[in-house]
Amino acid sequence: MMKRTSDVKRIAFILMMAFVTAGCYMGVGERVVGFESGQFFYSDGILKTDYKAPFDKAWTACEKTVSDMKGTGIEKKKKIGTGTIDAVIGDEKVRISVEYVSKNITSASVRVGMAGNNLASQLIQEKIKSNLLAQ
Repeated sequence: MMKRTSDVKRIAFILMMAFVTAGCYMGVGERVVGFESGQFFYSDGILKTDYKAPFDKAWTACEKTVSDMKGTGIEKKKKIGTGTIDAVIGDEKVRISVEYVSKNITSASVRVGMAGNNLASQLIQEKIKSNLLAQ
């Protein structure tokens, strides 16, 4: 009986590691949530990631991203520790939300379109990361 319990634990561990390393998406009610590459979290059409950067640097990187991607109809709302940038990029409505987490950690969330587009959001996140590294 001990061997069987050990085998079950081993199989459960292997499955868990497969989900963590390959990325895992699942439906929870009407929500779709996921974990991917230890960096991004996707929920309800919003792709969120934390950057090792102060709020002002992250905000500037997000502004530059929208500019670089030829965003139009840009509306910015910035408060202490939070802000949103709404724009149209490639005929899709885009919202980038920036939030202070700690002194050198800032969260950026991207939603493309009404229902969300994970691939487009990921491309925008990669551009934000690139702009942060260039500062």
